[in-house]
Amino acid sequence: MYRLGLDQLIEKCKSNDTKAQGELYKLFSGKLFSTCLKYSRNYVEAEDNLQDAFLTIFSKIEQYKYKGSFEGWLKRVTVNTVLQRYRNEKVFDIINENIIEDVEIEIDEEQVSIDFLLKSIQELPDRYRLVFNLYVLDGYSHKDIAEMLKINIGTSKSNLARARHILKQTIETYNKKQNLQSL
Repeated sequence: MYRLGLDQLIEKCKSNDTKAQGELYKLFSGKLFSTCLKYSRNYVEAEDNLQDAFLTIFSKIEQYKYKGSFEGWLKRVTVNTVLQRYRNEKVFDIINENIIEDVEIEIDEEQVSIDFLLKSIQELPDRYRLVFNLYVLDGYSHKDIAEMLKINIGTSKSNLARARHILKQTIETYNKKQNLQSL
C-alpha cells in the first residue's frame, strides 16, 4: 500500500489504478456511507448504494476538474447515484394526495435518540424520505430538489410537508410510550 497526496491519488484513479481506487475507497467510504444511509431504506440498501456510488465515481472521475472540493464532488455523485436508483424504481409516480399543512417538529433531545430519528427517517416512504433529506439535512432548495428528482416544485413542498407530518406523529407516539413506561 502506498500513501499519495489527494491530487496524485485522483490522477492514479483516472488511470484505473486499482490500488489507488482501493485507497480512495478507504479514505472516503465512511463519509459516503453516511450519505447513503441517509437516503436508503436500511443498512443493507445503503451498502448496495455505496458500492453503486463508487462504481459511478470510478467511471466518472475523469470529469473531476479540481474545481471545488473533491469531497463535495464525491458526495454529489453519491447522492445522484442513489437518487437515480429511486427514479428508476418510479417512486415519484404521481399519486392523488390531499395537501397537508407543513408542520415544524420539536424534538426533546433527552427523550429521542439520534438512532431513533435516523430509523424513523429511513422508514418514511421513499419520495418523502428523499425530499426530507435533501431539504432538511443537505440544504437543497425546492427548485434544486425538483430538478434532481425530476418532479415539480409543488410536489417537493408537498412531500416535505408529508414527511414532517409523519415524523411528528412518529415522535409524538414514541414520546407517549416513553412517558407511559416511566410512570
